[in-house]
Amino acid sequence: MSHLQYFSYKGVGEQKRQKFRYSQAVRIGDRIECAGQGGWDRETGEFYKEINAQIDQAFANVEHNLKDAGGEGWNQVFRVNSYHVPINDEALAAMVRNFEKYMPGHQPIWTCVGVSRLGEDDMRVEIEVVAHLPN
Repeated sequence: MSHLQYFSYKGVGEQKRQKFRYSQAVRIGDRIECAGQGGWDRETGEFYKEINAQIDQAFANVEHNLKDAGGEGWNQVFRVNSYHVPINDEALAAMVRNFEKYMPGHQPIWTCVGVSRLGEDDMRVEIEVVAHLPN
């Protein structure tokens, strides 16, 4: 699939590519699709324990991931899928607060799901996005 460009940012992105054999983002023509980003420190991989801090960091990781793949960031995002352990009003409020911070000019489509477990023990949120890069 030579027409696809894959990206894994330095630190945790490269570590996950080595350990789990997946990339953080793929560029397909005028789109960037991002693998789910958690609330981890991008250098150490450690998760923030408090849910607001974890969601805030996940949003920052999405922004970093998009830019690493050649995008501008959240302003190009049109689709968001978020997965939560647990899903509750505090987590939803943190998501909305970050939507307002990162995307003050638009509202993407959003699917929000509560799940029993995510990919790592301390992971409480995972956010995947799709961004459009206009010509």
